[in-house]
Amino acid sequence: MKILVLHAHPVETSFNAALHRLIVERLAARGHEVDDCDLYAENFEPRLSAAERLAYHDPRTHDETVAPHVERLKRAEGLVLCYPVWNYGYPAILKGYFDRVFLPGVSFELVGGKVRPSLHNIRKVVAVTSYGGSWFRAALMGNPPRKLIHRVLRATVKPGAPVSFLAHYSMNLSTEGSRKAFMKKVAAKLDSF
Repeated sequence: MKILVLHAHPVETSFNAALHRLIVERLAARGHEVDDCDLYAENFEPRLSAAERLAYHDPRTHDETVAPHVERLKRAEGLVLCYPVWNYGYPAILKGYFDRVFLPGVSFELVGGKVRPSLHNIRKVVAVTSYGGSWFRAALMGNPPRKLIHRVLRATVKPGAPVSFLAHYSMNLSTEGSRKAFMKKVAAKLDSF
């Protein structure tokens, strides 16, 4: 399977970076074709320009700097996201990726003024993330990151595609044991990808 891995963390020595390495290694070991997109390492520009916004609904005028990312997304059959939760959302660089790459004609079509999801080449999605705060605090806030994956992203990909959300909560209080246990859980999920 062709799998696009989107990684969004600026620190190479972080736990999230260790998760990213684990993801790429496990998928490759299982024979998947991995397209490893480290948004920070690739210096992805997350800001949607005024010109891009004005031309947003015309697929013929999409910004040429995102064209390679659009092609990578269209080639993928699976999608794995690896990112930290910051302020109950995606890091800005990952949010910018969605704003600039999940475009009309790419992830959805506008038909009669209504959105029709079209990223049906993606047959499986796994999100691997970490929260500084606890599961309880995230739940009190409605856990927007989980909803974005289970509702918004699920609605964009192939209907019925399995979508998984793996989160290590309470990173501020994590231990070597809790991190190892989470990595084992992530490895098992990827081994069954």
